[in-house]
Amino acid sequence: MDSSHKYLVLGLYEDNQLIAGYAKESWKNQSEMIFPQLIALCEQAGWKSDDIDEVVITDGPGSYTGVRIAMSIAKVLCTIKHIPLYVLSSLQLLVGSHAHALAVMDARSNRAYCARYSEGKLIGKEEILTLEELKQIQKDHQFAVYGDADLIDCQAAKTDFLLNFLELRPFVREVKNIHTLVPRYLKEQDAYKVK
Repeated sequence: MDSSHKYLVLGLYEDNQLIAGYAKESWKNQSEMIFPQLIALCEQAGWKSDDIDEVVITDGPGSYTGVRIAMSIAKVLCTIKHIPLYVLSSLQLLVGSHAHALAVMDARSNRAYCARYSEGKLIGKEEILTLEELKQIQKDHQFAVYGDADLIDCQAAKTDFLLNFLELRPFVREVKNIHTLVPRYLKEQDAYKVK
């Protein structure tokens, strides 16, 4: 599940195959759409809630409310059913397992959440940068840009969220204590530090 950005992404997987999925732009409607879509996917797959034996979500960064939507549902579901919960970065989900890739997500006020990846692995760190800083990085390195590429005047590479969840399975982290899980928000002061 991912609701950290302008998309709502839900996928049901079995034996490393997508059984049913939903990935559509749903900006500011994720909370209204998540339950009906999840129910519809289960019906489409012929699943009952007992067929869900683990949950993978993104834990941020992203929209303050957006990240919390999928996380809240996942925490309740995993607690009630006593099943494992796994997390993945929302920026990593944008990129998938592509090489030489830059994930860009609007953080508002002429800033963006960003991270560089190669074949699913984080290169450096996730951070908030100004759009000008990001434009310079792109000019210097010519990454394939995923997400809100238009913010830095680039063409966005296509993101296949449902495939990316599958390909990034080796990179998910198990949540040891569901009750202490909170969204990962990048620190605002990082956006203003002098470089």
